[in-house]
Amino acid sequence: MVESRKTQETDIRLSLNPRGKGIYKFDTEIPFFDHMLSHIAKHGMMDLDVWLRGDLGIDCHHSVEDTAILLGTTLHKQLGDKAGIRRYGHFTIPMDEVLTTVAVDLGGRFYFKYTGPELIGKFGIYDAELSLEFLQKFALNAKMNLHVVVHYGENRHHIHESIFKGLGKALRMALSLDPDAIGEIPSTKGVLE
Repeated sequence: MVESRKTQETDIRLSLNPRGKGIYKFDTEIPFFDHMLSHIAKHGMMDLDVWLRGDLGIDCHHSVEDTAILLGTTLHKQLGDKAGIRRYGHFTIPMDEVLTTVAVDLGGRFYFKYTGPELIGKFGIYDAELSLEFLQKFALNAKMNLHVVVHYGENRHHIHESIFKGLGKALRMALSLDPDAIGEIPSTKGVLE
């Protein structure tokens, strides 16, 4: 199913299979953003197709932010009552000289925390700080807790790759079905938003 979001700033069409094979196709006109999204899809084993047109004559902010909103909303919608999923996921990823931990809780409440070096500079037309905007808006709209800790590292590209690969791996764990809790809601409340 294709989800869409259209504003005066962006026009986005997106399809997501959260339990896919890691197949992806992107046409965002932002090469570095495509590269980061590919890590979520590949390492999260999600099938993800994104077509995006945005006001790139201004900058990439609205394009990245609105994609995060639509991706988060789509994921939350597809999870339904979340019966049988593990709910929690975490992954610590070495990326050469970088070490990053990403942890998620798909419990229905939003929280985002990033700890690590300041994300500054540019990758082509992509401003590095947009990664934090993406992560925050994705977590907000997926209604999840997302914690990212870059323990150490120097290469800016490696830092970004480790974050997005770690996010994919953590989501894969959280979205996986728990064979010991088939059909069970992973909460003592008996319900997750």
